[in-house]
Amino acid sequence: MEFKELSRKLSPTIRRIAYKLNGRYHTFSHDDLYQEALMHLWSNFTSGKLKSKTDSHILQGCYFHIRNYIRKVNEKPQLSLDAITPFDFDKSKLRDIIIDKCQADFRDLLDTKILAREVRSNGLSFREKIVLDSLSDGLTTREIGMKLSVSHVMVVRIISRIRKKCRKYIE
Repeated sequence: MEFKELSRKLSPTIRRIAYKLNGRYHTFSHDDLYQEALMHLWSNFTSGKLKSKTDSHILQGCYFHIRNYIRKVNEKPQLSLDAITPFDFDKSKLRDIIIDKCQADFRDLLDTKILAREVRSNGLSFREKIVLDSLSDGLTTREIGMKLSVSHVMVVRIISRIRKKCRKYIE
């Protein structure tokens, strides 16, 4: 079967899936999600992953791909595992890493370099210092977790503790 035939046969259902998911999230247009599903379908077709699959299995794969795509785009910055930027003592980057978006009032009061030195020398445990250094090296939370032999969720918790300690210094 050629891709043209496959896409013609599955397009109405993929459009309904895109419409259904867009109705729940309201972030994308229906066409954006439909095109994303077709691109996923095309990449799987060209790699030969769809040869022995049923239509139901293919459509379910498109559904999960669209949901995952929406999740990745809509991730909240404080919960994102891979969105943490490399940490250097630049004010804007430190503020984005340590302070939540809702605390914009504190951003103007923060002298980043002094805060970073003070927290690092007085307030951080050994493991928190390692995580902070790893962030400055540009590692993601998953890479830091592998480095420390802990889960990436534990790394996110450590980063959260670092943020809390920094907030104490701000207040």
